[in-house]
Amino acid sequence: MSLKNNRIDLRSDTVTVPTAAMREAMAEAVVGDDVYDEDTTVQELEREVAALCGKEAGLFVPSGTMGNQIGIHLHTRHGESVLTEREAHVFLYEAGAASALSGSLILFPMKKTGR
Repeated sequence: MSLKNNRIDLRSDTVTVPTAAMREAMAEAVVGDDVYDEDTTVQELEREVAALCGKEAGLFVPSGTMGNQIGIHLHTRHGESVLTEREAHVFLYEAGAASALSGSLILFPMKKTGR
């Protein structure tokens, strides 16, 4: 398990190595189909996070990329651009997803060259 300052590293499913307690919790978790709103664990997570954020509801998505793409889709219209940082995940690693899924272009500001 990746521990830094006594924290569990949950950046990605490829970085996180579950502890024995995590594996036990997964094995014993009550599961259902979240598409049909039957997964009580997901429902509880969504309620808890919504309350933490002061929102009336929450929506679990299985990846940061999916969350980014949903956000871009909800906040843009076809043909609009999204301005990001040069090192933004959505620019470096999500390829043409915003264009393919939302018709949006991902841009980053250019450095000033002094010219």
